[in-house]
Amino acid sequence: MKTPVRGKTELMNLNPLPRPKRRTIKFPIVAVGLLLLAAHVASADNTNAVATTNAPADATAAAPAPKPDPAGTATGASGDAAAADGTTFVTTAPAELAGDDLKDTNKVAAYKAAKKAFDDYTAQAKLEPLAVKLSDSVGHNRVAVNFMWTLVTGFLVMFMQAGFALVETGLCRAKNAGHTMSMNFMIYPMGMLGFYLCGFAFMFGGLGGIGTMGGYSGLNHEITINIFGKPFGLLGWKGFMLQGAGYDTAAFALFLFQMVFMDTTATIPTGGAAERWKFSAFMIYGCCIGTIMYPLFGNWVWGGGWLSQLGANFGLGHGHVDFAGSSVVHMQGGVIALIFCWLIGPRFGKYDAQGKIVHPVMPHNIPFVMLGTFILAFGWFGFNPGSSLAGTDLRIAVVAVNTMLASATGALAATLWMWWFRTKKPDPSMMCNGMLAGLVAITCPCAFVSAGGASLIGLIAGIIVVESVFFFDRIGIDDCVGAISVHGVNGAWGCLSVGLFADGTYGSGWNGVSGTVTGLFYGGGFGQFIAEVIGVTTCFVTLSVLSVIVYYIAEKLVGNRVDREVEIEGLDVPEMGVTGYAGMVMDKQSETPMPHGESVSVRRSAGSMAKA
Repeated sequence: MKTPVRGKTELMNLNPLPRPKRRTIKFPIVAVGLLLLAAHVASADNTNAVATTNAPADATAAAPAPKPDPAGTATGASGDAAAADGTTFVTTAPAELAGDDLKDTNKVAAYKAAKKAFDDYTAQAKLEPLAVKLSDSVGHNRVAVNFMWTLVTGFLVMFMQAGFALVETGLCRAKNAGHTMSMNFMIYPMGMLGFYLCGFAFMFGGLGGIGTMGGYSGLNHEITINIFGKPFGLLGWKGFMLQGAGYDTAAFALFLFQMVFMDTTATIPTGGAAERWKFSAFMIYGCCIGTIMYPLFGNWVWGGGWLSQLGANFGLGHGHVDFAGSSVVHMQGGVIALIFCWLIGPRFGKYDAQGKIVHPVMPHNIPFVMLGTFILAFGWFGFNPGSSLAGTDLRIAVVAVNTMLASATGALAATLWMWWFRTKKPDPSMMCNGMLAGLVAITCPCAFVSAGGASLIGLIAGIIVVESVFFFDRIGIDDCVGAISVHGVNGAWGCLSVGLFADGTYGSGWNGVSGTVTGLFYGGGFGQFIAEVIGVTTCFVTLSVLSVIVYYIAEKLVGNRVDREVEIEGLDVPEMGVTGYAGMVMDKQSETPMPHGESVSVRRSAGSMAKA
């Protein structure tokens, strides 16, 4: 029996790992009340009962519910021992045929072959009992390697928070350094706690088997609707607060890795809407991002939802494929940043009354930006290769090199494009955004393309990010750090590139579809590209709607934008109570030049504003 190629969430498995049982409902879920969630966490999720199905009453009794292994002593056994090509050593007994299956010659032949293989294995096991016992240790060690790989790469991704903080703060003005840093700091605990409360359950509660980490299948309740006779997974419903079915070592390892991915999405809008966003409004956003904004689309792609099944249900390639998160992580953050920047408006003084840029706002610390970019590039070696969830999947070498190459071509392309065609200078901030754009773009296709494909994807991303930044500036969308262009636009480009450049050497069985992931330029047809277009479009629409809702909730509760007086003074003292740079005298008025014919008198001192 061949173990399939492993991927982000094992959705592609063709092996007999338990698949999630789905409950069909007649209408989509619009909202989940907090009281309902609390009741569910307190009762239903504290059991390991399998989700109900529409099976007939006289159907064969369901198999025992998967039992969590919080100690880890029962995770990984002989069934996980496998050769380099994924072939397992242990052969299981085939299910007995019944009814019409007995008349199907192909099924009968397959059954006889499987039965003979099982009988041969059983006979051999009796002759070599020690080998069977040793295979348990081999299987456990193989799973342990995957656990360690997933955790260590998750730790690398967590450190990317420091990189984001430096990049965003450096690209903003000195008078807002403390406020920008504080948003980057607080989004980590806020997002994490929301994901722990319910976000993880919504995203992965219907995942099914976590194949690379022992095959635990307790997260098996996906809420679905039927459309055109096909199941459309909408939301997971197990693992709330990591209780019940979520109290398992494999589920915990998956939680840590996926939580730091969610926090990457969460921190992207803090740069786009910086320098005029109230900290109280930001905190409301922080409550929403990990609980529902991020997990919904994430479930559709990585949690067994409908986008992942576009291939199995409608023949569109392997469904929406996103190896490490160009859409699930980066494009989601970029779309949120776009909506927030549009609704909150540009920074005061940058545009005149006609919407023309008259005073470009300059970054205050380019060394911060460059140091942060290097930290992010380092963390990306956890982000992309770690998404295999398997240190035993040697494709991680290809993933790592592709990631590195795309970052280099992205940085070079952005630098030369600025130098030769835009400003006649090699802009340092755009060098960094070019590298980040290349990294964002390669995040989705990194496992499916060749080194040449990765280099080309990164190069195109470097040009796209420059033109995108100028475009959004021109239409009055004031993005302080280029988050929309780096993460949103290039997140979309990265997903589309899979449908073009996937070379067919990896991804066998991905999302339950036989064969490898192959793009248009390698003879795969348009199916995969169409699936990527659907996924990108869905991401944009879904996150736009959610972002508008969250923005106006915050607007009604506390308001989103600081007063103009505070914006000119700088947000550090009025919002945070301290300056980002103590002991330094800054000309804050020069950091926000007044439009022609307009002036604003800042009469209150910084101390009096802090008390207000």
